[in-house]
Amino acid sequence: MTIIQADHIMLNDPAHTRVAHAPEYAHGSAFIHGTYVDLDNAAIPMSDLGFTQADACYDVVSVSKGYLFRLEDHLERFESACRKFQLTNPYSKAETVEILENLIKQAGTKEAYVWWAVTRGFMPDGNDRINPQAYENRFYAFVVPYVFISDDEQRSRGIDVLVSKLFIRIPPKAVDPTAKNFHWMDLKLSLFEAQKAQKEWSVLCDADGYLTEAPGSNIFLIKDGVLFTPDSGCLEGITRKTTLELAKEIGLPLHVERVHVEQLLNADEAFLTSTAGGVMPINSVDDRVLGGKAGPGALTTQLHNLYWTKRWDGWLGTAVDFDTPATV
Repeated sequence: MTIIQADHIMLNDPAHTRVAHAPEYAHGSAFIHGTYVDLDNAAIPMSDLGFTQADACYDVVSVSKGYLFRLEDHLERFESACRKFQLTNPYSKAETVEILENLIKQAGTKEAYVWWAVTRGFMPDGNDRINPQAYENRFYAFVVPYVFISDDEQRSRGIDVLVSKLFIRIPPKAVDPTAKNFHWMDLKLSLFEAQKAQKEWSVLCDADGYLTEAPGSNIFLIKDGVLFTPDSGCLEGITRKTTLELAKEIGLPLHVERVHVEQLLNADEAFLTSTAGGVMPINSVDDRVLGGKAGPGALTTQLHNLYWTKRWDGWLGTAVDFDTPATV
């Protein structure tokens, strides 16, 4: 079994082709506090605390073949993140969906990366700044053509990753990783560390050497036909959730628990999962080729292919009605 060339299919299959759109939306569309604009002219006020203090939560849902994947799950996770950070979305769930669908239609993207956030907004005067109810929270969103963390070539051979030696993941008691947030400095610096070591991606541990997550993605490993993934210190990824369901579907035993980095180094197979890429096979970790054989393992390949074929069949998808114009 070989890795489905999902990137190639999305770019070339007529069922995935971008529909007609105004030329100003070639790079994407955006929604800035009540106003629809093309992405190139989208701007956030400099004094918004989402910009100055990373005071925000966000989410990302993907569209493929015109289907928003697990939209309700993403909306529920976003609402949960707002509660955890004491933020309030100024739009209802139905209004949020309408905004996102309008942006998709404006951009004409059947293959889309759909991002939205609520920020704290602007600093109130005086002592009110310690009262979360005193802030006017702001909503922002944008849609761009779908982007893979790992392209077809990388997924076909498996990516080479580095376990960060210089950085650990921000502890959950500092910033809750289950609320998708802007606090990316540990993740970003670990990527630069990986690049310096001539690796393609990074993975971070906690202070005790247990795996947490990778930048923008969850980590899985397979050992002796059993699937393992961390149970804490990481985002409760929607693709992670999907992978656990697919593992049950194919009869793959799974353990969601604390996973030490040594287990990853000695795994037979491993992969990352993300909305921006689906299932992404790993070839090597710290120069150790997993399972002693280069390339994606058989079970990883099976999960990868099942993920995309089920999605394109409409599984857990919300169809975007491109025949009905955006209401803006």
